[in-house]
Amino acid sequence: MTVAKRLVAEGMGTAMLLAVVIGSGIMGERLAGGNTAIALLANAIATGAGLVVLILMFGTVSGAHFNPVVTLSEVWQRNLPGRMALPYILAQGLGAFAGVAAAHLMFGEPVFSMSLHARTGPAQWWSECVATFGLLATIISCSRTRPTVTPMAVALYITSAYWFTSSTSFANPAVTLARAASNTFAGIRPVDAPGFILAQLAGAAAATLVFSWLYPRPPEGATVAGTVAPSEFSGGRAD
Repeated sequence: MTVAKRLVAEGMGTAMLLAVVIGSGIMGERLAGGNTAIALLANAIATGAGLVVLILMFGTVSGAHFNPVVTLSEVWQRNLPGRMALPYILAQGLGAFAGVAAAHLMFGEPVFSMSLHARTGPAQWWSECVATFGLLATIISCSRTRPTVTPMAVALYITSAYWFTSSTSFANPAVTLARAASNTFAGIRPVDAPGFILAQLAGAAAATLVFSWLYPRPPEGATVAGTVAPSEFSGGRAD
């Protein structure tokens, strides 16, 4: 698979993910009549459903990371060449903002609008650390044991994490930055984004350490690597 195709898949997949997250948040809030629980339920279900489809859609092209911490973890595990980290992350970031713009335009909102939604404090930072730890734990454990279930497992985990974390489980630096440009239900104030991102990095690092130890690398030639690994990176090390 060419580098260009991988980057287009990462950018497009992240854009579509953000369109789902932001769009379902707007729709849920508009239809919920002030009931935040109903709006959050709609947001969570739509995100989980969209995520499993997107992973299946792009997994065999790029690995369907859609998330800088997943990319960094894959590089750390030597499933992805280090030279691919920055291009992947840039594609994810650009895609994330494109997805926000697409969702806003569908609902008659400004293309970008600085979020006023406060999300900060130790409880929310810890929630982001836990949420991201669980996401990477799901990816590593499933991709090293039963890779075919990984798309569904990741989507189910994120759906549940909307509800068991006070932060509603951003668990993704690209998503966090892009949601700061959306003054809607799913937004986050720009000033609050750095705390979330630091917590996400910590959770991802901890999960990569722990779950790489719990689930040692499969033997050479085994067909597991990323979320749904591209064939060139399947098995062995991406040196």
